Amino acid sequence: MKEIAIDVPVEPPKELESLFLPIPKEYVEEVYRNDEFLILVGPQHPGSGHMRLIVRVKGDVIQEVIPDPGYVHRAIEKIAETRLYVQNIPLVERPAIMDSANLNLGYVRAIEDGMDLEVPERAKYLRTILAELCRIGTHLYDAAILSVFLGHTTGFMYPFGIRELICESLVKMTGARFTSSFIIPGGVRRDVSKEILDWIYSATFAIEKRLRSFERLFIKNPTVVARLKDVGVLSKKEAIEFGVVGPFLRASGVEYDVRKVEPYEAYDKVDWDIVVADDGDSYSRFLVRVNEVAQSLKIIRQCIAEIPGGKVISDQICEGNDIRGEFFEKLAGIVLPAGEFTTLTEAARGSVIYTIVSDGESNVPYRLRVVTPGWLYLRGFMESLKGERLADLQAIYGSFGYFPPEADR
Repeated sequence: MKEIAIDVPVEPPKELESLFLPIPKEYVEEVYRNDEFLILVGPQHPGSGHMRLIVRVKGDVIQEVIPDPGYVHRAIEKIAETRLYVQNIPLVERPAIMDSANLNLGYVRAIEDGMDLEVPERAKYLRTILAELCRIGTHLYDAAILSVFLGHTTGFMYPFGIRELICESLVKMTGARFTSSFIIPGGVRRDVSKEILDWIYSATFAIEKRLRSFERLFIKNPTVVARLKDVGVLSKKEAIEFGVVGPFLRASGVEYDVRKVEPYEAYDKVDWDIVVADDGDSYSRFLVRVNEVAQSLKIIRQCIAEIPGGKVISDQICEGNDIRGEFFEKLAGIVLPAGEFTTLTEAARGSVIYTIVSDGESNVPYRLRVVTPGWLYLRGFMESLKGERLADLQAIYGSFGYFPPEADR
């Protein structure tokens, strides 16, 4: 019987070179020689968001993942250098629009540090309510994305249905479903009535009730548990080493939350707990955020019940309680003293860092630096994929709630 010769090339075809940029040609050749494959995930939206993952596999086991972000880069830092300090408030909310209040708050706090502005107590409570509403909304958004990554369509729609109560609360408070730019230097744009706060207080119980149904439907679904448990494990040591932040750091057993370590607004005046898990797997990362929603509801109720009366904007900015006309012009004329002003804020997905550099003369920043949680935990996210099956990539991705525009700030 005649043998059939199979000609196996020793080098990858030339047409592959352009596909794997910015990966060096030598890397592609090494993969090819080791009987491995490079798989491109993204940058189409379903399954990777607006980011490309270059996945190196042997069989179906992931050997390495190289992130290739930048497909929705928004040049926020550069644009900020050409706008008034107050004009940048809507701009800095864009990296994660569902968590706009926390991103808004971090930037405004940096300005207040530079101006030595004292924020009225009532405004601090309103800001805390807004921040926690956005935290819940972001966690619900991420739960929905995780659900659809696992192929659970009902689990995708259910959190979005619950999230409508969050959006309605934001509309009643600020007039917008998100990106409201409601937090400004010195306080908030205007006061919020008791009727609206009472409505939000009642809405927290409606959210809680619906979450119990979501728990039966998805959170404790045996199939969901099987897909996430012991998958994408990141140890405590690895989480610290790779700079993971927020609920994903706490899911690996690190009890760290900026709201406790360096309290701001009303966080030191209300009772709440840091949610921590020890397993560091995909299911723990999901459960930590589920339980954080319960803590956020607890914070909101306390803030509404204990909110003090008085002004919502600093006397240094406005004499009354509404920002209009000449008072808005005062905000537009903000000039910070020369120097650097940095704040650390606990956004929904983790620590967000703002640094404003001022020359002391201009009413626009000399430099704005934004470091978002999505950028900080990107390395840990990639490390958690090593050694896992290719079919688990989307489950691990969803467990991190990764949002590419955060990195592409």
